[in-house]
Order: sequence, then C-alpha cells, then structure tokens
Amino acid sequence: MTEEIKTQIIFRLEENTPRIEKCLVELSEAEVWQRPNPALNSIGNLILHLCGNITQYAVSSLGSAPDTRDRDAEFAATGGFSKAELLEKLRQTVANAVDSIRNADASELMRMRLVQGFEMSGIGIMVHVCEHYSYHTGQIAFWTK
Repeated sequence: MTEEIKTQIIFRLEENTPRIEKCLVELSEAEVWQRPNPALNSIGNLILHLCGNITQYAVSSLGSAPDTRDRDAEFAATGGFSKAELLEKLRQTVANAVDSIRNADASELMRMRLVQGFEMSGIGIMVHVCEHYSYHTGQIAFWTK
C-alpha cells in the first residue's frame, strides 16, 4: 500500500511542473516578478516559496538533507532569478523530493516528526507537499490568465 501512495504522490508532483512551465512561457521576465497588488506575491515569489516548502518538507524532513530554508526571503524577493532559472530550480527541487519519497521506507512514512511546528508523519508530509504544490500551481495558472 505504501508504494501505491508514493506512486500517486509522485505522479501528482510531476504533473504540476509542466503546468507552471506553460505559464512561464506566456509571461515576460518582468511579469514573473509583478505582484497583482501590494498584498499578494508575484509568480516568482510563489515559485521560490514552492522550492522552499518542498525542500523543507520532502527533502529535509522526509529525506535527510539539512533544513536551510529562509521562508521570509522567498516572499521578499523582487527578482534575482530569470524564468529559466526559476524553472530549473523548481525542476531540481521536485526531482530531489521525488528521490526522497522513493527512498522512504514504510517505517519512515509512519515516523512522526516536527516540521514548522506541526507534528506530521511521512505520509502527512507527502500529502502536504502534494496539495501545497497543487494549490500554488492553480494560483500561478489563474494569475497567468
């Protein structure tokens, strides 16, 4: 059963990246960093946020990489990455997450751990990463339209 859960999570993670890529193709470099209004984040911010979140949860907490996330910097950025760089960063982040998920055994998926103050199992982490990625992919698609 755990292998099927992992397979489904990986499938859904990997289907979101091309959706974001399609959006980036439609946008100029400047549009990627425009905020819809001062209270909202740019698409560039959302991509940096996705990379930070996916790395913290899947790569660091489920996997064994150190957690070096600077969440505030994800939202403070006003540029610094081109569309191509953002997409490559996202692709690499998702690939690292997929590796962590594939390598997690059943005991690791059941083990409870603390992430951002929340106690979660490995399965909970996978579900969070999947739904969080989908949520922000939808925002990016909406703002692109």
